[in-house]
Amino acid sequence: MSETDPVDPVVQDESPDGPAPRKLTLFALVAVVVVAIDQLTKTWAVRTLDDGHFIEVIGSLRFQLAFNTGASFSMGSGKGIGPWVTVIAMGMVVFLAVSSTSRTTGGAVAAGLIGGGAVGNLIDRAFRGDQGFLHGAVVDFINLQWWPVFNVADMGVVVGAILLVIVGLRNP
Repeated sequence: MSETDPVDPVVQDESPDGPAPRKLTLFALVAVVVVAIDQLTKTWAVRTLDDGHFIEVIGSLRFQLAFNTGASFSMGSGKGIGPWVTVIAMGMVVFLAVSSTSRTTGGAVAAGLIGGGAVGNLIDRAFRGDQGFLHGAVVDFINLQWWPVFNVADMGVVVGAILLVIVGLRNP
């Protein structure tokens, strides 16, 4: 089908009858891929790096296990803000899915990256802790040694946000 075929709203960007439909399938696909890769790499990191050692990769890049109970870059660790970060992130995921952002291919991919990253870290907060539901710690393991330790979910959020800005500048 062509990109302008009104029968397939998933690939249709613009419509003479109004705004283009949301590309929720693309949004969901990107989000699921990010969550899957994130959780697989975190499981690997916990199993491989749990004894305190690290793996030198290249240059200053090393894999080294860390747990984050706070917000991004471990801000607020130990202050009990983890559950609040979870609630805000879930709201952001819902907003991105239903907003006009998801009406273009680039916007849907950007929203999927952000949503998948948020959900990947939410899974950690929900299930990777001993203090109950939503009181877990996010698994971080990518250490550049000159930047806070992060994970694949964090990369999804950052790359998605940058792409969202680019898409917004190109399609106001």
